[in-house]
Amino acid sequence: MSNDWPSGYTPDVTGKVVLVTGANSGLGLEVTRVLATNGARVLMACRNQEKAERAAESVRASDPKGEVAVRSLDLASLESVRDFAADTRDTEDHIDLLVNNAGLMATDELRTADGFEMQIGVNHFGHFALTAQLLPLLLASPTSRVVTVSSFGHRMGRMHFDDLMFERHRYSRWPAYFQSKLANLLFSAELQRRLERSGATTVALAAHPGSTSTDLGTEGTGFTNRLIEPLFPLAGQAVEGGALPILRAATDPAARGGEYYGPRWLMSGRPVRETPSRRARSTADAARLWTISEALTHTTVDL
Repeated sequence: MSNDWPSGYTPDVTGKVVLVTGANSGLGLEVTRVLATNGARVLMACRNQEKAERAAESVRASDPKGEVAVRSLDLASLESVRDFAADTRDTEDHIDLLVNNAGLMATDELRTADGFEMQIGVNHFGHFALTAQLLPLLLASPTSRVVTVSSFGHRMGRMHFDDLMFERHRYSRWPAYFQSKLANLLFSAELQRRLERSGATTVALAAHPGSTSTDLGTEGTGFTNRLIEPLFPLAGQAVEGGALPILRAATDPAARGGEYYGPRWLMSGRPVRETPSRRARSTADAARLWTISEALTHTTVDL
């Protein structure tokens, strides 16, 4: 299979129902814009409703072929995830594409509403619970996909199964972030294995945006957070480039379940298939994380 993907190319997705988390800015907004432009009806699942409505209006102003609608979702609250999923199951009969995009990077030490360390809580556990609870809608579409956004930083990640929440060890913002991004890939790979075993035609893929200039990483008060804000606009590629691996994973007709896409030159470039790190390919760690995730989120995945 060719690894070529024309720059800026996205197939027609007219009529597809797409759900993008964290769609009010950065990569999520760009993915929303492109997919709506190409005909999809995009549900923008966001925590900040005011910001999301402004973002939606900016997409509508471009006169896209498709539509956008704002939905309220806080991935730092399992109650919010449950309510969101229930409302979505009540209002939609299927979902063709779920893009698990929302994320936090290098935050100060914080806890979710359920007591999880904030980065793994939002980046992994929130998306795990969301995907599990939307599976009936995904399985109702024979060509549906789940695309989970990771990071090249996963290569520096380690799963601290003895202390996932940094409760016994001193909190460190970057190891916590890298762990959460490794968790994204372990989750995506295990989801694909379980989908295959069940005979489902839904597939799971992952992608990373390289180095992209967004507001990610600017929320914290650490020294590196203060460096990111002025440096990312200079060193990072524009969101139009960073979104390409996500869009390829989401729409390439030749893409297959279990694949992982990123920029050709790691930080930037045309989207190509990549091989995740050795730790991200651990089937034992993926299965272990899945079991832990089901227990901690009180979610049973019916596959």
